[in-house]
Amino acid sequence: MTSSTSDYNILLISITIIPLTYFFIRKMFGHDPREPPLAPQSIPIIGHMVGLSRSKFNYYVDLSQQTGSPIFTMSLPGQKMYVVTKPELIQAVQKQHKMLAFPPIEAKFASKVCGASLEAQAILDKNVNGDEGDFGLSMESYAAMRAGLKPGSDLDDMNRIMIQDITKSLDELQPGRGVSQKIGIYAWLRDTITLATTRSVYGPMNPYEDKSIIDSFWEFESGLMSILVGFLPSITARKPTAARTKVAKAFEAYYKAGGVKQASALTRNRYQAEVDNNVPLEDIARYEVGGSIAALVNTTPAAFWCLLLFYSHPGLLGEIRNEIDACTETTTKNGPILKTLNITTLKENCPLLLSSYQEVLRYRSMGTSVREVMEDTYLDQWLLKKGAMLQMPSRIIHQDANLWGSNVAEFNPRRFLPEEKHNRPRDVCFRAFGGGKTLCPGRHFATNEILAVVAVFIARLDMKPVDGEWTLPTTANTNVAAVVMEPDNDIQVEIKTRKGFEDVKWAVELNMSEKIFAIVTEDSAETEQ
Repeated sequence: MTSSTSDYNILLISITIIPLTYFFIRKMFGHDPREPPLAPQSIPIIGHMVGLSRSKFNYYVDLSQQTGSPIFTMSLPGQKMYVVTKPELIQAVQKQHKMLAFPPIEAKFASKVCGASLEAQAILDKNVNGDEGDFGLSMESYAAMRAGLKPGSDLDDMNRIMIQDITKSLDELQPGRGVSQKIGIYAWLRDTITLATTRSVYGPMNPYEDKSIIDSFWEFESGLMSILVGFLPSITARKPTAARTKVAKAFEAYYKAGGVKQASALTRNRYQAEVDNNVPLEDIARYEVGGSIAALVNTTPAAFWCLLLFYSHPGLLGEIRNEIDACTETTTKNGPILKTLNITTLKENCPLLLSSYQEVLRYRSMGTSVREVMEDTYLDQWLLKKGAMLQMPSRIIHQDANLWGSNVAEFNPRRFLPEEKHNRPRDVCFRAFGGGKTLCPGRHFATNEILAVVAVFIARLDMKPVDGEWTLPTTANTNVAAVVMEPDNDIQVEIKTRKGFEDVKWAVELNMSEKIFAIVTEDSAETEQ
């Protein structure tokens, strides 16, 4: 080959490749001046990926403080991301729930995480955003969950099963007179809450009665990120995908044996929506593994932080105990002392407990509400491009000193007391359960469960760290599906029966009550109707 021919070939390649590369980069990373301002990144193209890998959920907070804008743009390889930082703009997003949509994202996430077949994915994609009406698997599944989890008799039935199971677990945990027991508190909570939740959701034939299925689920949960981002996850994420298959097979056997007939209304409704939309049984089982993520992943860490912060915060434990004791009915007729605690009464008469619970969620939550931009559209003055993702990280709002005050980085158990309302921002700034059309439908069940396990634990047991000093564990390895930070390590504690309560028997109840604990703005609107 001559030198001139070689030069010609190089020139030909250059005039072909360079424009293609330019247009690709412009498409991926080009920025329209009408779009939200670009967030700075220390390394071109990959800077945000590096920042997210290092700082996780706190990276959004850092960028928000750097930009100072109500919304900014992050250019990631292959994906443009808009991040909303102010509650007023979040409310505007929530009003445009068809144009700035969650269901299409959830469908993609669910199918990939659950390993659904192409047939099931096609079924889920039909009318996924409800543009043609309230039909199809996506819309009918939402309706099934809302119906099964709204306050009322169906939710009360689930709550009672859950509460009785937690009471039994505490009976088994409580040490005898004069002795103590050492446990990993996170491990104990996870096992207790996993069984109590799944028994109330899936009924007497609950697949999670098998400890190996519980272990497989948490193996799967720990590897979610490798499943989502890995190439050929059956090879690169072999352990979590094998664990997922094991749990899915257990659900398949559960459905074939008729277990769903004795399950909660939530499970029956969701199963019927899938059957009505001709989802293959194998995929119903696979999707239910994803349903377990929603049911299980966040309750345990929320209860963990409540116990850890309440027991370690000076003076707080005694005050909360006094509230709980005042709600506890004591009877001594015909036998040992019986103390009865009603969760409905608890929620109506323990303002410091409820304030502390909400503050735990503000202090430790890091969930992100996500939307897909369906068409080029304007949000206030900013142009949002079709195909981009929009994120609303709760931690940006929850760590904004302009909203919450100079002590925003501290755990303040009195922050949500009624008399402190003038010292905190509007209720829309509390984002632990999301908001709008995608507000978490399970928030009331989760709240009842967390309050039950925390309140009864506090009423019955003393606890101190084995190492002698309370230390908050780090949370760097929190999983991608989590809304509440997960501890990187367990805390070993020593527990003993509360002094003077050694011979007490306990009963925990829940009355039917139309009054709900208003956790978020939407709840307040419901209680006013």
